[in-house]
Amino acid sequence: MKKITENTLKDALSGESQAHLKYKLYAEQAGKENLPNIARLFQAASFSEQIHAGNYLKVLNLEGKTVDNLDIALQGETFEAEDMYPAYLAVAKEQGENKVATFLQFALATEKVHQKLYARAKEAAQQGKDVELPDVYVCPICGFTMEGEALDKCPVCGAPKNKFVKF
Repeated sequence: MKKITENTLKDALSGESQAHLKYKLYAEQAGKENLPNIARLFQAASFSEQIHAGNYLKVLNLEGKTVDNLDIALQGETFEAEDMYPAYLAVAKEQGENKVATFLQFALATEKVHQKLYARAKEAAQQGKDVELPDVYVCPICGFTMEGEALDKCPVCGAPKNKFVKF
């Protein structure tokens, strides 16, 4: 594939991925405002954008066997936990952007957990096994992810246990 085409597809993947997520969140907001048809429109568009992103992912050969996908995910989480979020957090604090710093701290704490989970899953997949994984809970306020039983309060943002989403 020619470099310009590859770069174009990477840009398209990024744009479609962002649109998918934005429209999904917009659908949730429309639902909260009791606008079901607008919510449904956003849901349909979100799904469509997901299809576009998936097609580009395949053409770019960025989707492979589970071990390869875990390796890519682990690399991404490692970069976020060790380089990206610490740097972003330092700048936000230096600039006095407290709300931004709070959200970045939420992400940093969560990416460290994801990093460990992906590493363990990759190790299992390399052995041809599925990872041993108890219930997983995600805090809907900060995104913190934990295995096992949800704690009484989120260790990152303090959200109560009954708010957690179980996977």
